[in-house]
Amino acid sequence: MLAVSVPVFERSIWVKPGSRRTVVGGAYLEPAALVVRVAAPAAQGAANHAVCKALAGALGLRTAQIEIVRGQHHRAKTIRVARAPADLAQRWDALLSSVV
Repeated sequence: MLAVSVPVFERSIWVKPGSRRTVVGGAYLEPAALVVRVAAPAAQGAANHAVCKALAGALGLRTAQIEIVRGQHHRAKTIRVARAPADLAQRWDALLSSVV
């Protein structure tokens, strides 16, 4: 059976670099941005790389599918998922509603 995929999936995230541990879950502000806490510092792109890796793990994707398209130097970012699976919105909503 072939998996149906959505061509492009863009959403907002709120990044907390330098956290004690890397965790994905919870919402920030309205409209809700997914909170991504990463242990990596916000220096030389380390946190951005850690964000892509953490999101990929939490969403069951490959890191190469995730790209930061806005906010490379800010906590508020927009990510794009290429070749997104059809159920990605449900996975995203589950992470948004989770309490970390």
